[in-house]
This record gives sequence, C-alpha cells and structure tokens, in this order.
Amino acid sequence: MGDNIGRIVIMEFKAQDSTAFDDMLAFVKQHPDFEKLEISYEPTLSLSSLEINLSRRRVINNGQEIELTVKEYDILCLLAANKGRVLTYEQIYDKVWGEISAGNEKDTVGFYIRNLRKNFVIQTLTFP
Repeated sequence: MGDNIGRIVIMEFKAQDSTAFDDMLAFVKQHPDFEKLEISYEPTLSLSSLEINLSRRRVINNGQEIELTVKEYDILCLLAANKGRVLTYEQIYDKVWGEISAGNEKDTVGFYIRNLRKNFVIQTLTFP
C-alpha cells in the first residue's frame, strides 16, 4: 500500500494555553499509532570542561561530579553567570548571603573561593 511517512511535530504552549495543550493530548491519545515524546528541560550552564546543572544542583568538571557546599555552589553559579565581569567581595556576599555585609565579606567569600579552587581548577573563570 502506501509508504509510512514519519513526521515530527514540536509544539510549545504558554501557561494560558493549557486548554489547547489538553486538547492536543486528548487527540494523540485517540490514535494509538501516534507516539508522544516529551523532552524535559534542565537548565545548564556550560563553560569549557565545566557543566552546572541548575535543576539538580550538580557540578561536573571534566566528566567527574564535584561535591560542593551550598555556598560554594551558589558562588560558582554567580561567577559563571557573570563570566567576564568583575565582582567585588561585597557584591558576591550580598547576592549569595542575601544580606548587607558587616565588613567581613572578604574573609568569608575568600574562604569559599579557596575551597572552590581546591575542588577543581577552572580556567574559564576569574575569581576575585
């Protein structure tokens, strides 16, 4: 008879289009020969050999997962998101700790950055 024709349909719906999305799913379910594939979106920052999976709070460096504390992870993400910019210790402290520094931000931020450097070497980021 006829040749099988494969087609891929990609649709993106906004939140206000949930009814249209439900209608499309109902249509697909009525036709068992249709295959529904879903792609999960996991936001990731990638820099050279470094990959930061934002939804899972995982850091991979040269294929190996690196264990970081919450503050180390937050600082790393902040620096990666601001690659090429100069951030002061005070700016890092304000963003990561969410409070105005009391004058000890250089020691506090410096401690965590030293720990990051011990965990791995990142040639694509410049630490303060």
